[in-house]
Amino acid sequence: MLAVVGSVSLDRVEGGPPRVGGCPYYAARALRSMHIRALIVAKCAAPDRSRILPPLAQLGFPIQWRDSKRTAAFAIDYEGERRRMLVEAIADPWTTDEVRLPGVTWVHAAPLTRSDFPPATLAELARGRRLSLDGQGLVRAARVGPLELDADYDPALLRSVSVLKLAEDEAELLVEGLDERALARLGVPEVVVTLGSRGCIVYHEGIAELVRSRRVESADPTGAGDGFAAAYLAARSRGAPPAAAARRACALVADLLSRRAA
Repeated sequence: MLAVVGSVSLDRVEGGPPRVGGCPYYAARALRSMHIRALIVAKCAAPDRSRILPPLAQLGFPIQWRDSKRTAAFAIDYEGERRRMLVEAIADPWTTDEVRLPGVTWVHAAPLTRSDFPPATLAELARGRRLSLDGQGLVRAARVGPLELDADYDPALLRSVSVLKLAEDEAELLVEGLDERALARLGVPEVVVTLGSRGCIVYHEGIAELVRSRRVESADPTGAGDGFAAAYLAARSRGAPPAAAARRACALVADLLSRRAA
C-alpha cells in the first residue's frame, strides 16, 4: 500500500479566505484522478478538523489523524510561476509513534518546514519500505514570518530517503546545479527536480534525464508539486521506471492545472 504523511495547512491564496492545503489534500486529489488507493495520514489542530476533514474526506481515501497544538498556516501570492509565502503557523513535529504504518510499502513524507520530520521519524517511516521525501523540508526554516530558504539542514535527514523530490530553486540552493555530479552529492539514489511548466529532471543510477511537460498557464498552481510527488511515487510503486513515472506525473499535473484554469 502507498501512504502520504504530512500536516494539512490552512492557506490564504492571493488574499482569499483560508482554504485546505498541504500535501495530504493535494496528493489525495492527484491519486484519486489516477484511481489509485492510498492511506492519508494527516495532522492538524483538533479545533480545525471540522473544516479540514470534509474536503479531504470527500476524496474517498482512508484517513488517519494526528493531533497538533496548531494547524500549519500560510499566506501565498504568485507572480507568474514565482511564489511568495508567509508562514503564519507551524504544526508540531511528527514523532516516531505517529508514523508506525503496518502494511504500507511505499510512503511519501511531506514536510512543510524543516522541523516537521526529525531524522529518527524519517528512519521509522523508512523501516521496511521505500521512503519519498519532499525536499522543501530541507530548506524551509521553521519560523513564523516571511518564508526563508537556506541550506542549513541536518544531513541525517537524507539517510533513510529513497526518493527525493525538489523544486528547481531548492535543488540549486542545496547543490548549486542540476547535472549528474551536482545531484549525486545529495547521496540519495533517486532525485526528481521539478521545473514548473518546463517539466522535470530525473536522476537515477548516475544519470540525469530531462523530462518535458505540456505547458499550462495557471494563476494558481498551489499543490502542483504535491500532486507531482504523489503521481510519481504511485507510478514507481507500480513498477514504472523513473523517467516513465516522471512523464506520468508531468502529464497528470498538466491535466489538473488545465481543469483549474478552465
